[in-house]
Amino acid sequence: MNCLMRAWDRHEAELRGWLRGRLGNAHDAEDMLQDLFLKALRQDRKFCEIANGRAWLFEVARNAVADRMRLKKEQVELPDDLVAEHEEPAAVESLAACLPRALSELPEEDREAITRCDLEGMTQEDYARLKGLTLPGAKSRVQRARKRLREHLTEACQVKFDAAGKACCFVPRG
Repeated sequence: MNCLMRAWDRHEAELRGWLRGRLGNAHDAEDMLQDLFLKALRQDRKFCEIANGRAWLFEVARNAVADRMRLKKEQVELPDDLVAEHEEPAAVESLAACLPRALSELPEEDREAITRCDLEGMTQEDYARLKGLTLPGAKSRVQRARKRLREHLTEACQVKFDAAGKACCFVPRG
Protein backbone atom coordinates (compact mmCIF):
# COMPACT_ATOMS: atom_id res chain seq x y z
CA MET A 1 0.00 0.00 0.00
CA ASN A 2 2.92 2.34 0.66
CA CYS A 3 4.00 2.16 -2.98
CA LEU A 4 0.50 3.25 -4.07
CA MET A 5 0.50 6.19 -1.67
CA ARG A 6 3.98 7.24 -2.80
CA ALA A 7 2.94 7.07 -6.46
CA TRP A 8 -0.29 8.92 -5.71
CA ASP A 9 1.49 11.66 -3.80
CA ARG A 10 3.94 12.14 -6.68
CA HIS A 11 1.35 12.18 -9.49
CA GLU A 12 -1.95 13.40 -8.02
CA ALA A 13 -1.45 17.07 -8.90
CA GLU A 14 -0.31 16.23 -12.43
CA LEU A 15 -3.30 13.90 -12.93
CA ARG A 16 -5.70 16.55 -11.59
CA GLY A 17 -4.36 19.15 -14.03
CA TRP A 18 -4.49 16.69 -16.93
CA LEU A 19 -8.07 15.71 -16.09
CA ARG A 20 -9.18 19.33 -15.75
CA GLY A 21 -7.72 20.08 -19.16
CA ARG A 22 -9.47 17.13 -20.78
CA LEU A 23 -12.82 17.46 -19.05
CA GLY A 24 -12.96 21.25 -18.87
CA ASN A 25 -14.61 21.11 -15.47
CA ALA A 26 -12.90 21.02 -12.07
CA HIS A 27 -15.79 19.17 -10.43
CA ASP A 28 -15.79 16.39 -13.04
CA ALA A 29 -12.00 16.20 -12.79
CA GLU A 30 -12.20 15.73 -9.00
CA ASP A 31 -14.84 13.02 -9.39
CA MET A 32 -12.75 11.18 -11.94
CA LEU A 33 -9.62 11.60 -9.84
CA GLN A 34 -11.42 9.97 -6.92
CA ASP A 35 -12.59 7.10 -9.17
CA LEU A 36 -9.02 6.69 -10.40
CA PHE A 37 -7.72 6.50 -6.83
CA LEU A 38 -10.32 3.83 -5.99
CA LYS A 39 -9.28 1.79 -9.02
CA ALA A 40 -5.67 2.01 -7.90
CA LEU A 41 -6.67 0.96 -4.37
CA ARG A 42 -8.48 -2.09 -5.77
CA GLN A 43 -5.19 -3.19 -7.27
CA ASP A 44 -4.00 -3.65 -3.70
CA ARG A 45 -0.53 -5.21 -3.70
CA LYS A 46 -0.52 -5.70 -7.46
CA PHE A 47 -0.04 -1.95 -7.82
CA CYS A 48 3.41 -2.35 -6.27
CA GLU A 49 4.30 -4.84 -9.00
CA ILE A 50 3.52 -2.36 -11.78
CA ALA A 51 6.78 -1.24 -13.35
CA ASN A 52 5.64 2.35 -13.98
CA GLY A 53 2.88 3.53 -11.63
CA ARG A 54 2.61 6.92 -13.34
CA ALA A 55 2.06 5.29 -16.74
CA TRP A 56 -0.59 3.00 -15.26
CA LEU A 57 -2.42 5.91 -13.59
CA PHE A 58 -2.43 7.96 -16.79
CA GLU A 59 -3.53 4.98 -18.90
CA VAL A 60 -6.49 4.35 -16.59
CA ALA A 61 -7.28 8.09 -16.63
CA ARG A 62 -7.14 8.20 -20.45
CA ASN A 63 -9.52 5.24 -20.66
CA ALA A 64 -11.91 6.80 -18.16
CA VAL A 65 -11.96 10.10 -20.08
CA ALA A 66 -12.55 8.24 -23.37
CA ASP A 67 -15.44 6.30 -21.79
CA ARG A 68 -16.98 9.49 -20.45
CA MET A 69 -16.68 11.28 -23.80
CA ARG A 70 -18.19 8.31 -25.62
CA LEU A 71 -21.07 8.19 -23.17
CA LYS A 72 -21.57 11.96 -23.38
CA LYS A 73 -21.67 11.79 -27.18
CA GLU A 74 -24.34 9.08 -27.15
CA GLN A 75 -26.63 10.96 -24.78
CA VAL A 76 -28.83 13.79 -25.92
CA GLU A 77 -30.43 16.09 -23.40
CA LEU A 78 -34.13 16.54 -23.97
CA PRO A 79 -36.16 19.52 -22.82
CA ASP A 80 -38.25 18.96 -19.69
CA ASP A 81 -41.44 20.01 -21.46
CA LEU A 82 -41.07 17.47 -24.27
CA VAL A 83 -44.26 15.51 -24.76
CA ALA A 84 -43.86 11.93 -25.91
CA GLU A 85 -45.80 11.10 -29.03
CA HIS A 86 -47.07 7.57 -29.37
CA GLU A 87 -48.26 6.00 -32.58
CA GLU A 88 -51.65 4.46 -32.27
CA PRO A 89 -51.49 0.74 -33.05
CA ALA A 90 -54.76 0.97 -34.96
CA ALA A 91 -53.27 3.54 -37.34
CA VAL A 92 -50.23 1.36 -37.97
CA GLU A 93 -52.46 -1.66 -38.56
CA SER A 94 -54.57 0.34 -41.02
CA LEU A 95 -51.46 1.38 -42.93
CA ALA A 96 -50.33 -2.25 -42.93
CA ALA A 97 -53.71 -3.14 -44.42
CA CYS A 98 -53.16 -0.57 -47.19
CA LEU A 99 -49.70 -1.89 -48.06
CA PRO A 100 -50.68 -5.22 -49.71
CA ARG A 101 -53.16 -3.51 -51.99
CA ALA A 102 -50.70 -0.78 -52.95
CA LEU A 103 -47.98 -3.38 -53.48
CA SER A 104 -50.26 -5.46 -55.73
CA GLU A 105 -50.80 -2.40 -57.93
CA LEU A 106 -47.06 -2.01 -58.64
CA PRO A 107 -45.42 -3.51 -61.73
CA GLU A 108 -44.34 -7.16 -61.23
CA GLU A 109 -40.62 -6.29 -61.19
CA ASP A 110 -41.09 -3.76 -58.36
CA ARG A 111 -43.43 -6.02 -56.41
CA GLU A 112 -40.98 -8.93 -56.60
CA ALA A 113 -37.99 -6.80 -55.53
CA ILE A 114 -39.82 -5.43 -52.50
CA THR A 115 -41.39 -8.77 -51.58
CA ARG A 116 -38.12 -10.71 -51.79
CA CYS A 117 -35.76 -8.15 -50.20
CA ASP A 118 -37.94 -6.20 -47.78
CA LEU A 119 -40.71 -8.58 -46.79
CA GLU A 120 -39.03 -11.98 -47.06
CA GLY A 121 -35.60 -10.77 -45.93
CA MET A 122 -33.59 -11.95 -48.94
CA THR A 123 -30.26 -10.18 -49.22
CA GLN A 124 -29.78 -7.97 -52.22
CA GLU A 125 -26.78 -10.09 -53.12
CA ASP A 126 -28.95 -13.23 -53.26
CA TYR A 127 -31.60 -11.32 -55.19
CA ALA A 128 -28.96 -10.26 -57.72
CA ARG A 129 -27.94 -13.91 -58.20
CA LEU A 130 -31.56 -15.01 -58.51
CA LYS A 131 -32.31 -12.41 -61.19
CA GLY A 132 -28.94 -12.65 -62.96
CA LEU A 133 -28.05 -9.05 -62.09
CA THR A 134 -24.92 -7.40 -60.79
CA LEU A 135 -25.12 -6.37 -57.13
CA PRO A 136 -25.24 -2.65 -58.04
CA GLY A 137 -27.98 -3.43 -60.55
CA ALA A 138 -30.01 -5.30 -57.94
CA LYS A 139 -29.55 -2.48 -55.42
CA SER A 140 -30.73 0.06 -57.97
CA ARG A 141 -33.77 -2.07 -58.80
CA VAL A 142 -34.73 -2.40 -55.13
CA GLN A 143 -34.24 1.34 -54.53
CA ARG A 144 -36.35 2.24 -57.56
CA ALA A 145 -39.06 -0.17 -56.43
CA ARG A 146 -39.08 1.36 -52.95
CA LYS A 147 -39.32 4.83 -54.44
CA ARG A 148 -42.24 3.83 -56.64
CA LEU A 149 -44.01 2.14 -53.70
CA ARG A 150 -43.55 5.28 -51.60
CA GLU A 151 -44.97 7.42 -54.43
CA HIS A 152 -47.88 5.01 -54.87
CA LEU A 153 -48.63 5.00 -51.12
CA THR A 154 -48.54 8.80 -51.17
CA GLU A 155 -51.07 8.84 -54.00
CA ALA A 156 -53.30 5.88 -53.30
CA CYS A 157 -53.44 6.01 -49.49
CA GLN A 158 -52.59 9.70 -49.16
CA VAL A 159 -49.66 8.81 -46.88
CA LYS A 160 -47.71 11.79 -45.63
CA PHE A 161 -44.15 11.61 -44.35
CA ASP A 162 -42.59 13.65 -41.56
CA ALA A 163 -39.21 15.40 -41.71
CA ALA A 164 -37.46 12.15 -40.73
CA GLY A 165 -39.07 10.30 -43.65
CA LYS A 166 -41.43 8.24 -41.48
CA ALA A 167 -45.08 7.78 -42.34
CA CYS A 168 -47.01 10.06 -40.04
CA CYS A 169 -50.53 10.07 -41.34
CA PHE A 170 -52.70 8.71 -44.16
CA VAL A 171 -56.21 8.04 -45.33
CA PRO A 172 -57.04 4.32 -45.38
CA ARG A 173 -58.42 3.00 -48.66
CA GLY A 174 -61.67 1.18 -48.81
